[in-house]
Amino acid sequence: MLYSQEQYSNFIKEFTEHLYSLRNDISYTHYIFLCVGSDKVTGDSFGPIVGQNLEEKFKNTFNNIKVIGTLAKPISGINIEEEIANIYKEYESPCIIAIDSALSKEKDIGKIIVSNEKLHFAKSVRSKGIQAGDISIKGIVAKDYKISRYNFNALQNTSLNIVIKLANIVSDGICNVIKYK
Repeated sequence: MLYSQEQYSNFIKEFTEHLYSLRNDISYTHYIFLCVGSDKVTGDSFGPIVGQNLEEKFKNTFNNIKVIGTLAKPISGINIEEEIANIYKEYESPCIIAIDSALSKEKDIGKIIVSNEKLHFAKSVRSKGIQAGDISIKGIVAKDYKISRYNFNALQNTSLNIVIKLANIVSDGICNVIKYK
């Protein structure tokens, strides 16, 4: 285990609460894990690493769970709008769990934020906002400098150790919750 038990337990608790709060409102046919990011930028690889881990863990296990965005097939600003449209075409009532790296205050680096709000993809490095998700999971990987080129540089120079630690917490936690839901 490459992470603290407390951080792992907190993530499981938050994810479970958000997932179960949605189940009361709508009957979902599928759970779609939309793992966004690039394998070419360390700080942006959080989503694809989570996707890769989930794909391996869920392989041939659940028919109503789909993972979109892995290291082999990343979802980024280039193809995200098309992927979101495809999800709504292919699945009648999908619950989208959007997963992406994020920037924040320096004191928040290493935190995981779970929310029932849509995730704003690529917000820190470009102005055009793309939103998706019934649940959003953000891994805070670096400081937000509030300037696009500085933020891109921060993502390029993010510690791989932080990214992998957060990705393992999220993927292991999701599997634990799904296995017992």
